[in-house]
Amino acid sequence: MFSPLKDRTVLRRDILASLVVFLVALPLCVGVAVASGVPAELGLITGIVGGIVVGCLPGSSLQVSGPAAGLTVLVYEAVQEFGLAALGAIVLISGLLQLLLGALGFGRWFRAISVAVVQGMLAGIGLVLVLGQVYAMADTAQPSGGLGKLAGLPALAGSLFSGGTALTAFLVGAGTVAVLVLWPRLPARARVVPGPLVAVALATAVTALCGLPIAKVEVQGLLEAIQPPSLGEFGGLATVAALGTVLAFTLIASAESLFSAAAVDRMHDGPRTDYDKELMAQGIGNTVCGALGALPMTAVIVRSAANVQAGARTSLSRVLHGVWLLLFAALLPAAIGVIPLAALAGVLVHAGCKLIPVKDLLPLWRDHRGEAVILVVTAVAILVTNLFEGVLLGLLLAVCKTAWETSHLHVEVRELTGGRLVATITGNATFLRLPRILEELENLPKDKPIELDLSGLRHLDHACRVALENWALRHNDAGTEPVRMLHPEEVPAQASSASST
Repeated sequence: MFSPLKDRTVLRRDILASLVVFLVALPLCVGVAVASGVPAELGLITGIVGGIVVGCLPGSSLQVSGPAAGLTVLVYEAVQEFGLAALGAIVLISGLLQLLLGALGFGRWFRAISVAVVQGMLAGIGLVLVLGQVYAMADTAQPSGGLGKLAGLPALAGSLFSGGTALTAFLVGAGTVAVLVLWPRLPARARVVPGPLVAVALATAVTALCGLPIAKVEVQGLLEAIQPPSLGEFGGLATVAALGTVLAFTLIASAESLFSAAAVDRMHDGPRTDYDKELMAQGIGNTVCGALGALPMTAVIVRSAANVQAGARTSLSRVLHGVWLLLFAALLPAAIGVIPLAALAGVLVHAGCKLIPVKDLLPLWRDHRGEAVILVVTAVAILVTNLFEGVLLGLLLAVCKTAWETSHLHVEVRELTGGRLVATITGNATFLRLPRILEELENLPKDKPIELDLSGLRHLDHACRVALENWALRHNDAGTEPVRMLHPEEVPAQASSASST
């Protein structure tokens, strides 16, 4: 894995890339933890495990794992419902499930999930994340649920217009967002330092120099934050709600990681990802995170892209980024305590907005209207209900859409010399198209001989076959010449004899 490091150029590139990824990951690890309602150190622990543990495992050589904004909403809801002590147990079980799925070869199947569902999931997460962190930018407690957050916006606006601490904190957060938006437009030399780090550093400096009375990150120490789950916490998860949360963690973290791996593979020409091994690596990482009581992890496209763009060639870069996080958390924990919460909220508002594919929605509507509907419905469902139910609804819509599209058929009726009608059905005849098929056939005149040609069908399911045979029998009972049916090869011969008696 590290054999290319014998080349000093590769070694130097990997070390520099690891520093870039560390600077990108640091504010995001802390921000995701705070937004998830857990101590900031737990985000750093997950980042450390994602770098040092997962970084040494096979799978994807260049993508970087850690706490992700995409899981923030789900983690926050889990902590609110089951408590912080149960989070480790949930993450640990999810990690074991990922490990099992990878061992059974399910990794490649996660790529079969509809892209519209994944985009809708990320858009829904982005909406909930932005709505929640807008309150955090104003140092105000956020209401529960997506609808509650929407309903509370007028009151939030009123508190901002009245001035005071809420407005001060919000301006710090808004300034952080402004730096993040403007940073990519600066010259390349200036952009050597990652935007999130600069934005948080500037907000921290302004807050300290001006003595602004706004909330800051609470620090309790790395070792003190580690709280392994007890056996009692596992017993408390034997409920439908808890099992649904575990399943949601498993599926969403796995899908996000493997989609990220596919995206990273397109960014470089190195070794391709082994999806089953990558899923197992994520499972091991989440098992370790769960045992430490930390946040769940997933592969993070922002850090992974930074790793590739910084010139990384081997897994050493992602391992070293975890080492730098460990050294920072161990040697400079007080540095975290001076960061204003509003600045971290601003980073996550910016990250949440990037999860919403506004630019892609209109072209998607023009070219693939059904996919656009699935995306929007999934996102709105997540906002109105919760993440798990919204994703399930999106998957159900995707399956229904696929089933409908694959059941396309064409019914053509032509009249031969002598008055005989030939009804030819081609395509895929499934139960979804039965109403149309029967409507066309029942409109045929009953006083003329009819030939039903099914030989051009690519697929004829049992429901359609039975319905067509029953229609033929009813038509025969009308006293006309029996319907003659030409079946495709896969239809049993007795169906033809039954329909012509």
